[in-house]
Amino acid sequence: MSDMRCDIELTVNGETVMETVEARTTLVDFLRETLALTGSHVGCEHGVCGACTVRVDGAIVRGCLMLAAQCNGAKVETIEGVSDSGQIADLQSAFERRNALQCGFCTPGMLLTAQELLSNGGVPSRETIREHISGNYCRCTGYQAIVDAIEAVAQARAGGRK
Repeated sequence: MSDMRCDIELTVNGETVMETVEARTTLVDFLRETLALTGSHVGCEHGVCGACTVRVDGAIVRGCLMLAAQCNGAKVETIEGVSDSGQIADLQSAFERRNALQCGFCTPGMLLTAQELLSNGGVPSRETIREHISGNYCRCTGYQAIVDAIEAVAQARAGGRK
């Protein structure tokens, strides 16, 4: 089997990155192993659990289902970049206040997914929140506190506190 490699250039958390990768390298492996951005986790490797969630060109994607080579020319945002920018400071605080995280394995993907929902504005129903985060598995919390935290941030952003 030949060693298929390709050159890629992408923007990760606002910084231009140029690397040569094996064609079969997944985005999450590239982020974790090449760039040492370990906030996105490797879980099921089938796109089901949401642990590897990142944003590519503004859209939530599963990093285990996307190849790094597919991101050539793209803008990639990880939990580290979104967190460092302060975009999700209110969500992080709400997750902490409401004990919406325990082991933390699902938390980065859950936060990115919640931010995607909240970027639409308004206050989604609890059912809508549950549906939106349904692709992110959490084995510790039972989701109640996560839904509470997301709902509280939505209400605060809309001008009312809960």
